[in-house]
Amino acid sequence: MTKIGLAYINGAVPGFEDFGNLPTDIVKENGLVNGLKASEELDALIIPGGTLIESNDINMGLNKEIKKMAKDGKPIIGICAGFQLLSNQIDIGRKSPVPIVKEGLGIIDVNFSPLITSDRVKAKVFDNSFITKNQKEDVDGFHTHTYGKVEGDAKPLFYSKVQRMNYGDTNEKGDYNIFSGACNDDGNVIGTMIHGILDENPIIVENFLEQIDISDTQEIYNRNKKVKKFLQNEVGINTNMKIPEGKSLKKPKYLMIGSNGSDSGKTFILTGLAGAIRKRGYKVALLKVGPDVRDIIPGLYLTKGKMENFASIKIGHLGWSDIKSTIEKLNKSEYDIVLIEGVMSVFTGLLNEKVPFSAAEIAMSSDIPMILASGVNKGGIESAAIDLVSHANMLEKFGVSVESILLNKVYNEEIFNNVVPYIKNNTNVKNVMKLPKLKSADMRGFIPEVEIRYELFSEHAMDLIENNLDINEIINMAKEVEFKKIYSFDEIKEKVI
Repeated sequence: MTKIGLAYINGAVPGFEDFGNLPTDIVKENGLVNGLKASEELDALIIPGGTLIESNDINMGLNKEIKKMAKDGKPIIGICAGFQLLSNQIDIGRKSPVPIVKEGLGIIDVNFSPLITSDRVKAKVFDNSFITKNQKEDVDGFHTHTYGKVEGDAKPLFYSKVQRMNYGDTNEKGDYNIFSGACNDDGNVIGTMIHGILDENPIIVENFLEQIDISDTQEIYNRNKKVKKFLQNEVGINTNMKIPEGKSLKKPKYLMIGSNGSDSGKTFILTGLAGAIRKRGYKVALLKVGPDVRDIIPGLYLTKGKMENFASIKIGHLGWSDIKSTIEKLNKSEYDIVLIEGVMSVFTGLLNEKVPFSAAEIAMSSDIPMILASGVNKGGIESAAIDLVSHANMLEKFGVSVESILLNKVYNEEIFNNVVPYIKNNTNVKNVMKLPKLKSADMRGFIPEVEIRYELFSEHAMDLIENNLDINEIINMAKEVEFKKIYSFDEIKEKVI
C-alpha cells in the first residue's frame, strides 16, 4: 500500500491547498506515521507552507526522517516554508538592521532572504527532475511570501513571472522572473515557492505518481478523504480544539472588517473571528481586499481553509478576482460565513479614477456589512472615537451598513466607557465593542511585517476575541449579499461632496 505523508506541525498550513489530493497519511513533529518512523513507512512526503522556520526547532524528529528519506532517494516536495526547511539557511530578519539567520536542513543548495510576492503566477520550467518531465507549458499557481528571494547553486526547476514585489509593480510590462524552484543533485527532493503546483498542473501530478509507481490512484484518493477529515476535526494544529458537526446556512453571509487606517488590528481581529466562528461548526471563507493575501493566512491556519483563487479581491489592477465573480462563486459554494479584511483605511484609494480602488467601494458594490475598527495606541481613545464617527457617517452616506464600531488595543476602560455615548449619539451605530491592549504584542514572532509565527499569533488572536466579544452577536451581523454595481468615479465624487 502506497503511503504519501503530509507534515502536520506547528506553523504549517496543511489545509491551504489540496496537494493534488495525494496525501494519505499525517506525519507529526516526532516523525512518526502510525507509531512507525516516516522514513520506513512512507513512499513520499509533502511539506506544506506556513511559518515552519519561525515556529519549529531544527532538531525535531521529523527533520531526521526527512534527511533519511532524501538520502534513500524517496520523493519529497517542500512548498514555500517547506522549501525553506530543505534549504541551507533563511534570513528572516525583515525590518531588522542585521540578518536573522535560521539554519535549514541543507538538502537543497539554496539560501533565502526577504522578498514579498503575492501574485497568481505562471512559471517557466527547467527539466532537471522527475517532477518536471514532459511539462512543456508554463505551470500555474500562486505566491504569497515574505522571505521569497532564492539564491544558490541548486538545479533550477522554476522561474515565476511576478507582477509585483515588495509592494511595487516590477516594471512597465508588469512582469519579472524570479527563481522559484529547485531540487537536490539527485533530483528526488523538490522545493518550490509556487503554491497550488500539485492542484493546477496535471502533468506534475502524473510525474509524481509515476515516480512512486502507483497503480491504484483511487485508493490514494479515498485515503486522502480521511486525511482531509482529520484536518477539519481541529481548529489550528495541536490545539485539541475540536470542531463540531457542521452548521449549514442556506447561503453564505458576509461581513467586512474595515478600519480608519493601517495598524488598526484588522488581521488580528479577522484571525480571531475566523477561529472562533470555525470552532462553532461554521465553514468560514476568508478574503482580502487587494493583493496582499498574506494577511488572511493566520486565519486559514485556524480554519484549515483553502486559499481560494478568488481570495484576493481586485482593486484597480491589484489582486486576483473581481468582486462580481467572487460573490457569484461564493454564493454557489458551501461556505457559511465570509469574512473580508479591508485594506488600510476603508477610504484609502477612494478618489483614484480607477474603480473600485478602496474597501469602501467593494462594500458598496454588494451591500456588504462592516465592523469598523481602529487601534487606539497612537492617537488615544478619544481621537480614535472622533475619527471612527467621521468614518461611520461617511460610510452611511455611501450606503454601507456599519454594524459595529470596535476600538482595539484599549488601555483604559474608564476612557472607553466615556466615549461610547459620544459614538452612539453621533452615529446610527448602536453596537460599540472593545478589545484590550495585548502586552505580548511586542514579542518577535507576533507581528506580521516583522516575523510572524502562525501558531502564536492565531492563539492570542482567538483567545482575545473569544474572551472579549460575543461571537454569536457578530455572526448575526453578517448578511446575505448579491453584487449590485461598481460605482463610477463621478458617482463616488458626488457622495463625497
